Amino acid sequence: MSTHEEHSSFIKTPQQLVVVILLSFVVPIVSIVLLVKLVLSQPSADPAALAPEAVAARIQPVARVEFGAAAAPAGARQGEDIVKGTCAACHQAGVANAPKIGDRASWAPRIQQGLKGMLAIAIKGKGAMPPRGGDASLTDAELTRAIIFMANQSGAQFKESAAAAAKKQGK
Repeated sequence: MSTHEEHSSFIKTPQQLVVVILLSFVVPIVSIVLLVKLVLSQPSADPAALAPEAVAARIQPVARVEFGAAAAPAGARQGEDIVKGTCAACHQAGVANAPKIGDRASWAPRIQQGLKGMLAIAIKGKGAMPPRGGDASLTDAELTRAIIFMANQSGAQFKESAAAAAKKQGK
């Protein structure tokens, strides 16, 4: 056994030898050309890049906070808006035995109590319904408009003028 092993090359065929020789000339030449081009090139910036609008667009915050429109002042909200924002949470699905909007059978006994009786219940609360439906900012007039809207969807024939009369009787 010999103490020296024979060296082997990764080039086994003449075609491999030709490719290696060509690459040994082409790779350095391409690298030198690209390096010279990089060194000799003049840095150029977009003239519009420093315009105030372009700068503002680049440094704008990642997110923005937008607040919704200001809420209507107390007493000015319409019944439909109040129902959508407050009452529908329970009365749309009938949560905790709340009469569903549009269910004439469940609203009939309440409608028979009249607008004044329903307003008194809404002001004080009943069962799982908190006073004023959970929105303490609702005025009596707004509650009345919301009750009229829901009751009329469920078979009542209340008018807005009846709301003013019920409010006067309630005082």
